[in-house]
Amino acid sequence: MIKLLSRLPLRVLYAFSTFLYLLAFYVVRHRRDVIREQLQRVFPDLSEAEREAMHKRYLRNFCDVMLEVLKSVSMSDAEMRERVQILNLELAWRYLDAGRSVMLVTSHLCNWEWLLQGVSLQLRYPLDAAYKPLHDQWAERLMLGIRSRFGARLVPAKSLLADVLQRRGIVRAVAMNADQAPVSTDKRYWTRFLGQDTAFYIGAEQIARATRLPVIHVTMRRIRRGRYQGELMLLWDGREPIEPNAMTERYARSCELDVLKSPADWLWSYRRWRLKKPLYGTD
Repeated sequence: MIKLLSRLPLRVLYAFSTFLYLLAFYVVRHRRDVIREQLQRVFPDLSEAEREAMHKRYLRNFCDVMLEVLKSVSMSDAEMRERVQILNLELAWRYLDAGRSVMLVTSHLCNWEWLLQGVSLQLRYPLDAAYKPLHDQWAERLMLGIRSRFGARLVPAKSLLADVLQRRGIVRAVAMNADQAPVSTDKRYWTRFLGQDTAFYIGAEQIARATRLPVIHVTMRRIRRGRYQGELMLLWDGREPIEPNAMTERYARSCELDVLKSPADWLWSYRRWRLKKPLYGTD
């Protein structure tokens, strides 16, 4: 059924996406309180009408992304390349061609699933991507199949460091989506993000420091419906002397700029600030 639905033209899937949006906003009220509360926290100076308009744009985009992921089950290499253009890949190739693996860090902005597939197709080197296994076995098989369609190798996030060390001899990219709340670990870095005290995973920085991997932020922006551009930006070259957590701070600042440029494309239905900064000391 999934394969059959994925063969529908995108214009048909987008019509269904519009229906899903109307259902999500007006009937189901998908995570309405979470989205409203987080938009209020980040954009207190906007009027209620302006925040509601942003809320609606976010849900429209989110429903589009869900249907785009469905479409990717049967998309050809050529169509994925056309719909997700990756700019400035020379930045990664400069290290990869010299025999140095790199770390790519991304965020939940625009269509992050298509970003993985677009990079997989265009990088010219193996790509190992960290992911969080799903509890439902059917959903796990489906998402692994989608994410690996164009050559990406999926590695459970908890096994990533061991995997990187075991495969140090293979020149490749290691990818992590690192903007979620670090609820599964006590090792966190606290900073101000979108005006809020926010905890970040430090796993990407720890792995990069241990293996001297250059760290590149792959940003994404929506050109129009069903068309995206990704772009690479160097955060750390793997050799520059930097203070602990400096690379994570650079990542946070880069993510913040992306969200402020296009707030309706970020994952507002995810409870980003569920963790509270301790009053004394650090986590």
